[in-house]
Amino acid sequence: MPDDGRTEFPILHRPHPWHGISLGPDAPKIVTVYVEIVPTDTIKYEIDKATGYLKVDRPQKFSNVCPTLYGFLPRTYCGAEVAALSMERTQRSGQVGDGDPLDVCVLSEKTIPRGDILLRAIPIGGLRMLDADEVDDKIVAVLQDDAVYGEIREVEKLSHALIERLRHYFLTYKDVPGDEQRRCEITHVYGREEAYDVIRRSQHDYRVRFGG
Repeated sequence: MPDDGRTEFPILHRPHPWHGISLGPDAPKIVTVYVEIVPTDTIKYEIDKATGYLKVDRPQKFSNVCPTLYGFLPRTYCGAEVAALSMERTQRSGQVGDGDPLDVCVLSEKTIPRGDILLRAIPIGGLRMLDADEVDDKIVAVLQDDAVYGEIREVEKLSHALIERLRHYFLTYKDVPGDEQRRCEITHVYGREEAYDVIRRSQHDYRVRFGG
């Protein structure tokens, strides 16, 4: 598929959302996002890596729901380069990428009622998250041309309450009530330039892992 979104020939088969769709010619400043879940979902959906179809990962057992649109960046991979940056920033060794595409949270004024869609978003920062020793960064972005969030270019311009809501979700979404030890940790909230670096590294990791 050409980077400008137009097709020059008929597409006979649905492209794989991870491997068959371009991140876009303006990446990392403007990126294509595949949305898996939306804030109204009480089921956690995720991409089936083999087929490219959206599948049920698990019902949300508790009241914790994602506060933003949530999905991933096509043709990215959290591997050695993403892990190297995390180890540099956290001054901790032994980290590895989680082996998934790079996750992204997209802020939008409008209610988008379903996932399994593509949109264009502008990265403004990110959350450096560790799940044990696996690096699982979350890029924070705004929906392109959104009336409320579309002009924001730095994560520090967001309200403290919104950042804390994101942090709370990711720090608790894998926890079971009663467990004393928290599984996930967020070590940093970083800005736009570092988000660009993470995206570029994830693109490099993708090329190393899958070629092309």
